Amino acid sequence: MAHWKINLAVLWVGLFFVMGGMTMIVPFLPLYLQELGMHDTKEVAAWAGIIFAGNFVTSFIFQPIWGGIADRYGRKMMLLRSGIGMAIVMILMGFATSAWQLLLLRMLNGTISGFLPAATALQSTNTPKDRMGFAMGTLQSGAVAGTILGPFLGGLLAEWIGFRYIFYITGGLLLTASILAELLVKESFNAQEAAKRPNQTLRESFARLRQIPQLPALYTVTFVIQFSLLSTMPLIPLFVQELHGNGEMLAFYAGLVGSITGFSNMLASPILGRISDRIGAEKILGICLIGAAIASVPQAFVQNVGQLFAARFFLGMFIGGLLPTVNALIRKYTPNGMESRSYSFNSSSLSLGNMIGPIVGGAVYGILSIQSLFLVAAVLLLVNAVWVYAKLLRTEAALDNS
Repeated sequence: MAHWKINLAVLWVGLFFVMGGMTMIVPFLPLYLQELGMHDTKEVAAWAGIIFAGNFVTSFIFQPIWGGIADRYGRKMMLLRSGIGMAIVMILMGFATSAWQLLLLRMLNGTISGFLPAATALQSTNTPKDRMGFAMGTLQSGAVAGTILGPFLGGLLAEWIGFRYIFYITGGLLLTASILAELLVKESFNAQEAAKRPNQTLRESFARLRQIPQLPALYTVTFVIQFSLLSTMPLIPLFVQELHGNGEMLAFYAGLVGSITGFSNMLASPILGRISDRIGAEKILGICLIGAAIASVPQAFVQNVGQLFAARFFLGMFIGGLLPTVNALIRKYTPNGMESRSYSFNSSSLSLGNMIGPIVGGAVYGILSIQSLFLVAAVLLLVNAVWVYAKLLRTEAALDNS
């Protein structure tokens, strides 16, 4: 088996464990806050959004720093640093007794995170360019497979063993991912060549990458994708509660609805990646943005949990082509030797969307309804499709004609 395929298989498993562990807490976070003594629905929604976003505040700041270190000393080191660090923080979350403690630990988690961008950079620098779409799509499917089972198992375990023990299980999964990376992942990294490159500050690195017009456009695309999708995600458990009532298996249904988008995402990602290798990642990105915009609308009109389940499955089919194509395009336009920094700036854009989206969603939920947020997300995704056409597709067509 080719070396890049071995790495892809191992990193797929690693991302499955990381994302599965990280998303286990999503279905029950608002319910956990209620267990900690917070009962006002609007207060729970606001705090859930803030705590969910807290991880991404510090991640936005620190990801470019870790990216610069990775380009100089290797990406595998970043996998181990982030995996072991997050495992420790997740276990500590199991001992939290207040919303403030959860928020501070989430912010610490964001400071030391970076497994996903490090895995993406490592895989992209060790994969043939004509297989980049397939590799990024497959890697994404590993992350999404974890995202599928994470909320599902989180909701199920919340019914069986309670909320706190899930944090300990999450820490164990993150530690397992780190051990697998240490034992099996091999990186083709020339440390001597990397040491010869001049040191660049974050500002200098961004200034150089900004001169390539496609890269800032892709960072903007990532931000808008995450902002539009994450504005509703922390509120899904409350929406399920609104549709289902406070009956039995509420946490289970919340986890099931949270998982189904990831399931269809996992199915679609490798397929869309193969197609993008043939027809171009820019086209797949534009098509999937339009499809995701259309698929967001039915969620605003569902009347029961079953209808919400079906609507979010439909949405996930198009989400599967978004971030993998962005990652493939970033590798296409990034100069050699700056891959980790380029991906880290994109990770910061992703974190910014993850950070602002839930906060805005929680605040707007106090004024409007979650149904309105689904419609706002549809408009943002459609605007993003227009941006992709203007900044990427039209530019690519002009280059081909010249």
